[in-house]
Amino acid sequence: MYTISFTVFLMPYEIVAGGVTGLSAIIYYATGFHLENTYIIINGILLVVALYALGFKFMMKTIYAIFALYFMLMFAQYIIPKQPNGLPIMLLGEGQEFMSMIIGCVITGVALSLVFSHNGSTGGTDIIAATVNKYNSKVSLGTVLFAADFCIIGSCMFFPQFGDYIERAHKVMFGFCVMAIENYVLDYAMNMRRQSVQFMIFSEKWQEIANAIGTEMNHGVTILDGHGWYTGKKMKVLCILARKNESIYIFRLIKMIDPNAFVSQSSVIGVYGEGFDEMKVKIKHQRKDMQKYIEGEKA
Repeated sequence: MYTISFTVFLMPYEIVAGGVTGLSAIIYYATGFHLENTYIIINGILLVVALYALGFKFMMKTIYAIFALYFMLMFAQYIIPKQPNGLPIMLLGEGQEFMSMIIGCVITGVALSLVFSHNGSTGGTDIIAATVNKYNSKVSLGTVLFAADFCIIGSCMFFPQFGDYIERAHKVMFGFCVMAIENYVLDYAMNMRRQSVQFMIFSEKWQEIANAIGTEMNHGVTILDGHGWYTGKKMKVLCILARKNESIYIFRLIKMIDPNAFVSQSSVIGVYGEGFDEMKVKIKHQRKDMQKYIEGEKA
C-alpha cells in the first residue's frame, strides 16, 4: 500500500514527505539519484547505529520492513510507465497535485497504521526516535518524529533545482500538508480498530439482560448497586465494556427484553485486559519506591 501510494500519487507530482522515504525523494527530485538507493543507504547507516543502542531483537522487524520496501519501490518504478522527465506518469492528470496528495496520504496513513498496530517499524526516523527516547525518556517519540520530518521537509528550501523561493515554499507547504494528513489518518485508523464503548443499563429486568448478554455474546457484565435520588429506590446497574461494532446487537438484546430500559453509551479511549487489547508497555527498571511499597503490602 505504501509503495503504490508513494509511486503512483506522490512521486509523479514531486510531492515531498517526511521520513527517510521523503528525504530520499527530495534527493531524487533534485539530483536524479535513485530513490530506493538513497533509502537503503541512509537506513543502513541508521541500522548500524541503532544495532548497538537498541539491540538485535528490536531490529528484526525493522530490517525486514526496510528491505521489503526497498525492493517494492524498485520494482514499482520499473513497471510503471514514465513521463519524459523520468518520473512515473500522473495518474490523475496535470494540475491535480492537491487531490493526488490527499489520496496518497490517506493510503500511506492506513499502511503505516497496519505496520505500527502489529508492533512493526518502517525504519528511518523511527530508529532515530527510539534511540533518542532510550537515552532521554523525557523526549517523546512524537516530538522527535515531528522535528525530524520538519527538518526533512524544510530542506527543500536549500535545493535550487526546485526553482525560485516561491516554488520551494510551495513544495514545503505541500510537505507540511502531507505530514498533517498522514498523521491524522494514521491516528484515526489505529484508534478505530480498537475503539470501544461502555454501556450503563438501568432496568428492572437487569438479571434477564445480564443473562442474555453473557450467554448470547459471551460478554462479562459488572453489576453495580444504584440508588435513585428522586424515587429513593435501590436498583441494580449493569456496566458493560464492548467493541463499538457490537453496540447494535447489545441494543437489540436490551430492547427485546425491556423496551423501557434507560441506557447510557459512551466512547472509551482504550480498554485493556482479557478480551480486549493487551497493555503493550515494557517495564525496564522498577522504581525503588514502588518496590518498597509492594514489599510492604506483602508483609
